[in-house]
Amino acid sequence: MAGSRPLAVRLLEQKGIAHEVYAFDETIRSAQEVARVTGMPPEQVLKTLVVEHDPPRGKPYLVMVPSSLEIDMKVLAASLGAKKLRMASHRDAERQTGLRVGGISALALIGRGFEVFVEESATLFEEVLVSAGQRGYDVRLALADLIALTGAAAVRAI
Repeated sequence: MAGSRPLAVRLLEQKGIAHEVYAFDETIRSAQEVARVTGMPPEQVLKTLVVEHDPPRGKPYLVMVPSSLEIDMKVLAASLGAKKLRMASHRDAERQTGLRVGGISALALIGRGFEVFVEESATLFEEVLVSAGQRGYDVRLALADLIALTGAAAVRAI
């Protein structure tokens, strides 16, 4: 694991926002596996998915979803008023965000022009665990702080 603190951790420290950092083997890329190794309930571990229009146009969306759920693209498209959406390929997600799959984080992409959404089922929880913007690191923080920092809007995606 890298010696420097991930961008999201530095941001939270700078803003004085309460959080807890979890470090784990950087080969773990599945949010379900992150839930297992951190002991957090899977529905409170949010994976950040890069979703784009089909065909691609403009910046993709960042959609945070509980690790125990899968997005229904038709439901998400209807919620966002989009005609058709698709999951970005790993290669495209990395190219568009500048982050590696398994470390994509809305917290690390603040101010980069991405529209951010959180699946409405996640709004039931006071705290969530999200990527810190680097493989092998997640942060636990209050959902209210995550939403305030990222400007995330609740959306129906399942």
